[in-house]
Amino acid sequence: MDAYIIIGNPNTRKASVVRSLTGCFNRNLRDIAVPGTKAPLRLYARVGALQETRTRPEDFIAEVAGKRCQAVLCCLSPSAHAREPMLFPDAPSYLNQLKAAGWRIRSIAVLGQNTGGVRAQNLQQFIQAGIAPINATAAAVRAHFGWA
Repeated sequence: MDAYIIIGNPNTRKASVVRSLTGCFNRNLRDIAVPGTKAPLRLYARVGALQETRTRPEDFIAEVAGKRCQAVLCCLSPSAHAREPMLFPDAPSYLNQLKAAGWRIRSIAVLGQNTGGVRAQNLQQFIQAGIAPINATAAAVRAHFGWA
């Protein structure tokens, strides 16, 4: 499974970017046109940080396994859930569990300044995401993901 990840603190407009990229309100399958390919990318989009929606890493992996998709787009909070950090850990822990399940982390977009300690060559920060027009942020993230 290919994964496209958006990381950000609350109020960095993660959900708005996912909705702008996919037209998905909550969670759904979407076809994304990718330049240079003939067939669209079949993507499962999930709005809202997994920690905030109280979705454990293993539950998300199982949820996606039931979908007919090539890739997934989801959001993570940089930090663990405040009340239940063992169930809903920080972004690096989620990424490690996704990788352990055989997922390929294709691209990471960080909205704002807090990366949660995630370091990767395919990571790009969008520092102005909280104040820039949402269509500008979505266009920049789309380009970073290689969907533009």
